[in-house]
Amino acid sequence: MSAINLILQAGIVAKAVLLVLLFFSLACWTIIFLKLRSFGRADKQDGRFLRLFRESKSLQSAYEDCRRFPQSPLAALFREGYRELSLALKGNPAPGGGAATHDVPAKGLDVSAEDLLSRVSRTLRHASLREISGLERLLIFLATTGNVTPFIGLFGTVWGIMDAFHSIGLTGSANLGAVGPGIAEALITTAAGLAAAIPGVIAYNYFLNRIKRAATRMDLFALEFTGTAERVIAKAGRP
Repeated sequence: MSAINLILQAGIVAKAVLLVLLFFSLACWTIIFLKLRSFGRADKQDGRFLRLFRESKSLQSAYEDCRRFPQSPLAALFREGYRELSLALKGNPAPGGGAATHDVPAKGLDVSAEDLLSRVSRTLRHASLREISGLERLLIFLATTGNVTPFIGLFGTVWGIMDAFHSIGLTGSANLGAVGPGIAEALITTAAGLAAAIPGVIAYNYFLNRIKRAATRMDLFALEFTGTAERVIAKAGRP
């Protein structure tokens, strides 16, 4: 008897378990493909933005060009850090709270250089946490799939075994014809639970590693940007 026939002849409980597992499996694979595409774009745009940032002649020019990288976490960090820096400097902020029109101000600072760098660092940290939160979006479903679906399959297994024993009690015989359907239901739900859980666990761990690498990349960029901001202040002759 084929697996399809076994599923069609399964009881209501077994079919319900299989439908639930099918939902988890389809949702899990959808999230996997979406995350693969999202991480791929983010990594590619991060690399392009980082080259642009290092080759730019000024922070202002880098700010104007960073809009071309809407899915780059590094570009998002730069925008937030540059806005904080430009608002603290005595420049002219762009409309809507944008960046200053100068890299270096013509007048003094409202705060000390140390306080300004501390504010920039906090802004970068906040932006980094926000970007990491965005990268983690939907990963909880992968973890849930990996943890829950084996138990859902186990429920179907237990139910199938109970059905097999019930058939033995009704027929008074333990031959294969009596217990076979119940055992088959148990094996199918077990396999379905594992089939849904294994990709979810693998994908969750894989994406978690990608997020750790992205977080490290953002930390390194934050240090690089802070160093650039410090040089901007020093160039202006600030304390």
